[in-house]
Amino acid sequence: MTTITTIIIFASVALLAAANTYMELRRDLMMYQQNSYRNERYRRWLSSSGDSTSRWRLCGLTIFLISLVRFSPQTGSMILVGIFCAAQAVSLIRRRYKKPLVMTARATRLLCTSCAISLLAVAAATAIFADGTAASILFTGTTALLGCYCASHLLMMLSGILLTPVEKAINRRYWRDAAARLEDMPDLTVIGITGSYGKTTTKHYLHRILSEQFDTLMTPGSYNTTLGVVRTVREMLKPYHQVFIVEMGAKQLGDIKEICDLVHPHYAIITAVGPQHLESFKTIENVQSTKFELADALPADGLVALNDDFEKIADRPVDNTRSLRYAVKNADGADIAYSARDIEYTPTGTSFDVLCHADGSRLHLTTRLVGECNISNILGAVVIARTLGVPDEKIRRAVEKIEQVEHRLSIKRIPGGLTIIDDAFNSNPVGSAMALDVLGAMTGGKRVLVTPGMIELGQQQYELNCRFGELAAAACDLAVVVGRYNREAISEGLRKGGMPEKAIRTVDTFADAQAVLAAETRGGDIVLYENDLPDTFK
Repeated sequence: MTTITTIIIFASVALLAAANTYMELRRDLMMYQQNSYRNERYRRWLSSSGDSTSRWRLCGLTIFLISLVRFSPQTGSMILVGIFCAAQAVSLIRRRYKKPLVMTARATRLLCTSCAISLLAVAAATAIFADGTAASILFTGTTALLGCYCASHLLMMLSGILLTPVEKAINRRYWRDAAARLEDMPDLTVIGITGSYGKTTTKHYLHRILSEQFDTLMTPGSYNTTLGVVRTVREMLKPYHQVFIVEMGAKQLGDIKEICDLVHPHYAIITAVGPQHLESFKTIENVQSTKFELADALPADGLVALNDDFEKIADRPVDNTRSLRYAVKNADGADIAYSARDIEYTPTGTSFDVLCHADGSRLHLTTRLVGECNISNILGAVVIARTLGVPDEKIRRAVEKIEQVEHRLSIKRIPGGLTIIDDAFNSNPVGSAMALDVLGAMTGGKRVLVTPGMIELGQQQYELNCRFGELAAAACDLAVVVGRYNREAISEGLRKGGMPEKAIRTVDTFADAQAVLAAETRGGDIVLYENDLPDTFK
């Protein structure tokens, strides 16, 4: 083989190795982003997913070590590297993700930094180990690139550490700007909403009701972190807004206090305290403390609406501000101020009465929504709306027009006559049980459950998914368990609940689940999609 041919081959392999490493860094960045750019969460994901010891990674590491052996033929090693990088690049291109990478400014900085570190590693390797010939430089650089591929997780975490001071400085500047904008609007009414579940839906319902009387802004989508709220204030809050509804999410102690320190809410709703995000919170008491950071932040003349259907809300006193407790199940509790009564489900939705316990007055409401969770969320929104002086007639009109929030117990019919109950977003023990109640109440066709189960439940992960399976056995005729993460727990629960083995199907992907549905369902059947795990869970 001539020198020119060797250089051409080596250069081609070097380009393949560079492209493969770049694509792998982008994939690692996607998972880093899904883990909130937090190294501790990213490490936990690496440990549970086995991504750092995958077949591709181990194969790449083997070829890297072969290339380091002094007496290995360089041409043979480069051919191995080329074959590997080409195959891995094709695999990366073909992959499809439920939550793809969003190239924010922060993500761009991380990708550029990780690429820069890789280039520095290549430059250092060639400077130290190459003998100065073109072939040697290309071989050494390509080997270094393969090493960067094998260590891409470490490169991403190192990039995160190096950029920490930069991100903190940028975030402080944005935070100060948002705080200044809020200070310039002293008459703005800020309402905080938090809870283990139900906060996004309640936010939408409250926004719809208050918009009947006020210029109202709510944090969009799942912008429920401090930076999400900062972005909403800087990009969307206008001087004419009268009410700002802020959804507040949390995965560790202090998260909600941080948001409150920025927006200074005057009113609040705490929708639920339950076993959500226990992997980070560890205990339900920590969940309770974090959710009540919102109530603790309110002024003495403020007000918090509390959902007393949850034990960890009902047993937590609030002394610093006024509180109004509401309930659907615990409607006769001693401290209840508002409750839902005379609930009736119809083919077109639900009707119920809101009872004000202080004066015995009733507000009759009808809605297109179904499910006890939706009634509870509407009730919390009504408590705040009445506190702010929205007339009952406007509340009634708004509730009649409330649309289903996408992927949160929304019901629709699709071509072919199937009824789809879409509860695919962020399943939890309480919400999933309510969704099963809705499915179980359906008649006229086969009832089918499609689910990967629930996540981030800490040490209760297996137990709660097993219990979910038991409940599902009584509510459906066919259960399709997707993925391997909760397969054993849900399947055990289904069997405990008495579901026949032939009615339990286990598949690896949602595409496989769709194939089961195509074969097993027909017009008039009902399908419940309960949860849809992100790419961080398999």
